[in-house]
Amino acid sequence: MDDSVPECAGSEETAADAAVRFRALLRRQRVWDTGDLGLPAFDPSDAPGSPLPLFHRWFADAVAAGQPEPHTMALATADAEGRPDVRTVMLHEADDRGWHFATHSTSRKGRQLAAVPFAALTFYWHTQARAVRLRGPVVPADAEETSADLHARSTGALAAALAGRQSDVLDSPAALDRAYEAAWRRAESEPAAQAPTWTGYVVVPDEAEFFQGDAARRHVRVRYRRSAPAADTWARDLLWP
Repeated sequence: MDDSVPECAGSEETAADAAVRFRALLRRQRVWDTGDLGLPAFDPSDAPGSPLPLFHRWFADAVAAGQPEPHTMALATADAEGRPDVRTVMLHEADDRGWHFATHSTSRKGRQLAAVPFAALTFYWHTQARAVRLRGPVVPADAEETSADLHARSTGALAAALAGRQSDVLDSPAALDRAYEAAWRRAESEPAAQAPTWTGYVVVPDEAEFFQGDAARRHVRVRYRRSAPAADTWARDLLWP
């Protein structure tokens, strides 16, 4: 037990004691503790004219630096009333069309994208104090492409897609076990089985930001903004930290 956080006198911790304990724990945390490795430099003058090549470069750097799960990203959507949601999903591709992910069209995020087809993405790579933010319209991927991507993945990925019902209320853990066992058996026996609601989506960013953290808080932020919808020309700005 940390001596700087006193034990509560009674057998049960009060809400006030819990708040003090949490606050002390929170204040002890540090950012970008990379040991002797330091943080990479980022010269904005070397940034390419569009965001995709820089994203590819930074992603490769994150992998080389040992960043766990560098392909995970926060996906933010909004419902028809404008109330935001955010969750973590996997990147499936980043190409000239945009940044790709997949989910069930019947899930909460699928329904939200049907109502408000815009989204924002954030990648955070702690090992190098880097973050990438993108936002823009979202379009469904081609069904054949989505199917090919799903079937190139693991049996577990196909089983999860076949089980479906993402975001529905779950009656019990036993119901989940039964559904996944059945979906797994089907995925093994029918590796080409289709999951009708499994849908690929592409975020077509009209804005992208690359953030390089600095220990002295002189962070480098480069923002790209698309000059016109569907255009492949970008304006590039530096932002204050």
